[in-house]
Amino acid sequence: MASSLLLAVVFVFDLIAFALAVAAEQRRNTAKLVVDANGRKYCQYDSDIATGLGVGSFFILVASQVIIMTVTRCLCCGKAMRPSGSRSWAICLFITSWVMFIIAAACLLAGSVRNAYHTKYRDLLKQNAPSCETMRKGVFGAGAAFIVLTGIASEIYYVSFSKANNGPPPYAGDTGVRMGNL
Repeated sequence: MASSLLLAVVFVFDLIAFALAVAAEQRRNTAKLVVDANGRKYCQYDSDIATGLGVGSFFILVASQVIIMTVTRCLCCGKAMRPSGSRSWAICLFITSWVMFIIAAACLLAGSVRNAYHTKYRDLLKQNAPSCETMRKGVFGAGAAFIVLTGIASEIYYVSFSKANNGPPPYAGDTGVRMGNL
């Protein structure tokens, strides 16, 4: 039977990762063009907290995935599951959970790296003004959406895995013809 405590812990981890990703989306960098005392133009960025929020969300998502995969022995290690519909669901949800996890992790890491990137002075050689590039909207939001999908898939995977491992034993009766009794 699936552990309710484990499901609650993983749910809380996924909820915290989701909240951090949404907060990172709300606190993305913004920039404005400013002229310094020498007349050079540069980009002035506001706080860089979204990078930390995105990285924090990533690490909590990784912790959640590690907990589920450790308990289930990553599906490939440990005893074989009993043939059933639960085994089929567990295999499908295992793959789905990893695909969603990789997409969520990529969004969070790419968003954190891109948010931390700041353009430098580009007006020194009389070039055009700096572009003050900032991260596009929705990168952390996509990561948050995939965190939710990862959480759903991994928790249902855990329940299906538990059902496949704890189900009734397969028929162990003698089904063959005994040649010794003839």
